[in-house]
Amino acid sequence: MSTVNDNVISTQQKVEEDVESTIVINNTPSSEDKETIVNIISNDQRSSEPAYDEFKDNSKVPNLSYLQIFILFLDFGIHAWGGPVAQIALFKERIVEKGQWITMSRFNRAFGVYQILPGPEATEFAMYFGQLAGGRFGGLLGGLGFILPGFVLILLFSYIYEVVGFENDYFNASFRALQPIVAAFVLRAVHKIAEHSFISSRTNKFNNWLFGMAILSSILTALNLNMLITMGVCGISFMFIDRKLYLIGILVLVLEFVGFGIFIGLNHGIPSPTSIGIGIARQDQLDSGHIFGLGLLTGSISFGGAYTTIPFLKAEAVNIGGWMTAATFLDAIAIGNILPSPLVMFSCFIGFQAGLRADGGGIGWAFLYAFLITVGVFTPCFLFTIIGHPLLEKLCRNKFMASFFEGIVGSVVGLIAPTAFDLLRSSLITTGAISIKDETQRNFIALQRGAIAAALYIMTDRWSILIY
Repeated sequence: MSTVNDNVISTQQKVEEDVESTIVINNTPSSEDKETIVNIISNDQRSSEPAYDEFKDNSKVPNLSYLQIFILFLDFGIHAWGGPVAQIALFKERIVEKGQWITMSRFNRAFGVYQILPGPEATEFAMYFGQLAGGRFGGLLGGLGFILPGFVLILLFSYIYEVVGFENDYFNASFRALQPIVAAFVLRAVHKIAEHSFISSRTNKFNNWLFGMAILSSILTALNLNMLITMGVCGISFMFIDRKLYLIGILVLVLEFVGFGIFIGLNHGIPSPTSIGIGIARQDQLDSGHIFGLGLLTGSISFGGAYTTIPFLKAEAVNIGGWMTAATFLDAIAIGNILPSPLVMFSCFIGFQAGLRADGGGIGWAFLYAFLITVGVFTPCFLFTIIGHPLLEKLCRNKFMASFFEGIVGSVVGLIAPTAFDLLRSSLITTGAISIKDETQRNFIALQRGAIAAALYIMTDRWSILIY
């Protein structure tokens, strides 16, 4: 303590000596001038000291071994019920509020970055906190620990679904009853994603342009325009509109419609539903490379969360590939919702089905394809978080790039909405898949319609548990 005081006294004396010399030189021996100059020099010295930066302060992050990091986030993965909102809330409660690893401001900034970038936010947070505690390898272990329980469980359910499901009428009927609920989950997701997707980061207010882009992308998706084109055009357009270059932004949107009109004219009609995707995993291309590529592309376009992947994977597996029915696709989403895992993990089930349906495929190929598509889906978010988080944080603070990403996220709402209604329609259509007595079948149909009506009613409640 005495050393600190001595340093303070020494600094003050030096300041006063500098002032005295300044006064002598300028022949201004005013006491008021002396006091003013002392304050100026003291303020200059204080301003030259390094300021505290809460966004770089890791002093409260515990020093954990690699094993401890893995076990910590494995526990988070085991308790990852309720979708991304509940999972992120768990991180916030245990690591930020109780553990105080980082400040709330730093947590909110990271959350803002992960909302804009593709990938499941909860998994990205697991890697983010793991990296704080153990460097990049710690981030890798944190992410692996978090997704491992869900991967194992969905892999197990995929196997049970194949072995038991098709041979058991009541098992099939049970999943059939769940399908309207799943469709309601997806519809509810449209509402919840819209709550933050239409808020401009520059003004923190509702942005009519983002809402309009969601409407446009919904119309274009219903007309079967490729979703990647729609996302890119909306991103570029809003990049100009947000800078008040309205004419250029509107021109970009007009050119999209003009190009789409020319396409319709040349092809003598609206594109088929297969045009929404790109056909990376057709029936005759179900090899390991294409399945991994399907997962990689899925993970790269998952702006706004896992629900963005639903229309793309449905287009690839159901509409274009033809190796999965709409009912089975709904079952995949149902399994992803009822298990503790990132929702995007339902892609593991889809990979399993691809392995079964491939030429010469079987159970062994199913396990391999499930693993490959899962690795592909999570590779982008692992790379973004572990390798480039500081760069991406700067990128998202860049005005033009932030506007580009916001335009994409705004269009995502419009991409999901038509798919949600299509899934709802599919869930209410009775097929020959249920071969039990007519009376029992009618009861299940009544249960389905009652469940979907109840779920849609709950959707109107802002505080519904069906938040994602």
